[in-house]
Amino acid sequence: MEISLEDIAKFPAPGMDFPGSFAFSPDSKYATFLKTSNTSGSRALYAIDLNTGQEQVLIKTLEDSPKESLEEQLRRQRLRQMHRGITRYFWTMQGKIVIPDGNSIYILDQIGSTPRLLLDPEEYPATDPKVSSDGEKLAFVSRGEIWLISIEGGVPEQITDGKVKGTTRGLADYVAQEEMRRSSGFWWSREGDYIGFTEVDERHIPDFHILHSGNSDPGSGSIETHRYPFAGSENPKVKLGVTDLKGNTTWLDTSEYEYIARVNWATGHFLYVQCQNREQTELDLLCFDIPSGRRRMILKEESDVWINLHDMFYPLNDGRFIWASERTGYQHIYIYDSSIQTHLQVTNGDWRVDSIAAVDELNEVIYFAATIDSHEGSQIYKVSFKGGAPELMTTEPGLHSTVFSVRSNRMIDTHHSLTQPPSVKMSRLGKTLDPIHIHQNSDSRIELLDIKPPEFFHIQSESGELLSGAIYRPDVAKFGNGPYPTMLYVYGGPHVQVVTNGWNMTVSMRAQYLRQQGFLVSVLDNRGSARRGLNFESHIKNKMGTVEVTDQIDGIKHLIGEKLVDPKRIGVYGWSYGGYMSLMCLAQAPEVFKLAVAGAPVVSWDGYDTHYTERYMSTPSQNTSGYHNSSVLRHVSNIQGKLLLVHGLVDENVHFRHTARLINALISEGKDYDLAMFPSERHMPRSEADRVYMERKITTFVIDNL
Repeated sequence: MEISLEDIAKFPAPGMDFPGSFAFSPDSKYATFLKTSNTSGSRALYAIDLNTGQEQVLIKTLEDSPKESLEEQLRRQRLRQMHRGITRYFWTMQGKIVIPDGNSIYILDQIGSTPRLLLDPEEYPATDPKVSSDGEKLAFVSRGEIWLISIEGGVPEQITDGKVKGTTRGLADYVAQEEMRRSSGFWWSREGDYIGFTEVDERHIPDFHILHSGNSDPGSGSIETHRYPFAGSENPKVKLGVTDLKGNTTWLDTSEYEYIARVNWATGHFLYVQCQNREQTELDLLCFDIPSGRRRMILKEESDVWINLHDMFYPLNDGRFIWASERTGYQHIYIYDSSIQTHLQVTNGDWRVDSIAAVDELNEVIYFAATIDSHEGSQIYKVSFKGGAPELMTTEPGLHSTVFSVRSNRMIDTHHSLTQPPSVKMSRLGKTLDPIHIHQNSDSRIELLDIKPPEFFHIQSESGELLSGAIYRPDVAKFGNGPYPTMLYVYGGPHVQVVTNGWNMTVSMRAQYLRQQGFLVSVLDNRGSARRGLNFESHIKNKMGTVEVTDQIDGIKHLIGEKLVDPKRIGVYGWSYGGYMSLMCLAQAPEVFKLAVAGAPVVSWDGYDTHYTERYMSTPSQNTSGYHNSSVLRHVSNIQGKLLLVHGLVDENVHFRHTARLINALISEGKDYDLAMFPSERHMPRSEADRVYMERKITTFVIDNL
């Protein structure tokens, strides 16, 4: 059975509907998770009894919530949440479960009870709820202030007060959420008697208006106003405060820094804050002693390239802390003792630590994910605080992500590869007992739709690095041995890796559809992409849109040499940075690419935000030639092939302004183009109807022109 347009648009893709958001109860009796419970795709909350292995549904559905506030909508966009139903939950230390739903908050008091609504979402639309360490108080943000309520219910109490339009307390600003991956703006102390929070002042940033042109009502609700900090312009002014929950606030001095990147509490009322300079070449870890506010510098990271932020700061109970650094060129784990100003490098090698999964302080063991075996995969290892050779915890090739419970001595491992859809199993640490299989693939669409995994290939870049690529090859029995008309699927930007030994590659459904239509689809991770070390990333510094295009062309030339690609019928498609790359490929190599599909493309980097753009390109005034050369607008006159532009009109990330500026340039140069606009979509189309229409537009364009 051939793949249909509806199959491409359907979320999730075949085999990708697997459980997630795993957590263990504080009493170590249950493991909880979210998974789809019905044909509509809504997620429900489940639990497994760790003693019996029995699974049960805890909450299938919640009552309908009021319409989400704009803050909550945008927060979901930043988190890339596509699922419906229950999408978040967390345990309290008292064994209750908190379930945010839109701007509502529900409480499950115990296993088997009925969830109760904690507060009226119409009166108090709640964002980012968090519970104190004793499990008795819940804090949330409503209308730009932090509020407090008993977990048992009652009347909320406002504990911050700014009362100035254009300022908020407890909410992360746009660049923090989108580019720093700091989704929150407030943090409970470990003792539960303080809350650290950011105050954001955006009054000095000019309004950027987004018009909901597709609305039937042309009133004020059709205009969305954002304070968007464009590259080279002013950022929001962000202050860090600590409230004692009684109306007293201590303001902490971070005034010499441009960015507050991370905030973490340690026991003893110590607040650790990671701060960056504007160039993002320095990161300082500061420690504030609360309530005195006394500040100490703990460590400084410096780089000639840039500092990549991470979430691998872990304060230990004895005063030491675990840290990650790329100072050797690859991200590795260190243990610091700030009292005697010494550190120990725990891991080392020409490979990267992706994340820390768990820390066992009693036995001094760190569990982590890393690329030791291959940068195309990720395995789980453990290592002693003292260092030494890491011990492999997982064995199947591919990608692994794990959740540990050191207290209950269990590990939940989610694994997938090019040939294996995601499966989830729970096992005891250090024991060979049969694991509990929480999820194994049962998606009939995989065989029904004749989905075939891509094939890896490798080439050498002009500077000597080995680049990873993959091809989706048409059916030889039906289309012969080639050469084939070819589409290059590209992302190409930093902080992303496309070519992995993962099932998500196999169910790249547009690629599979085109493969079934007789197209070869190729994908390549060029220099500048993620998980290969800082030196590999640094090739794009101050010159985006250069080496990435060179590498993509070299990949295509390699496949032409293998007689797989018809050199007269080559196109390219991508989204966001991939949209930018599609345009740069079409404009810089018109002799190679005859067609491009550019989705939500950045067209000129002076129109994107500060933190992301300046990390790689500096500011427009400091890197004038770099911004000029990296702009698609400079290369429009070279475009010769067919072009389809796709963009959502209410995209608050890559504004439709980018596509509009490109259209002006295309018209000025007399260049033809096709356009698919989506009046109600943001950066990624979420409506299934819109996605089906988009796939019809894209695939018809490709088939008709190649």
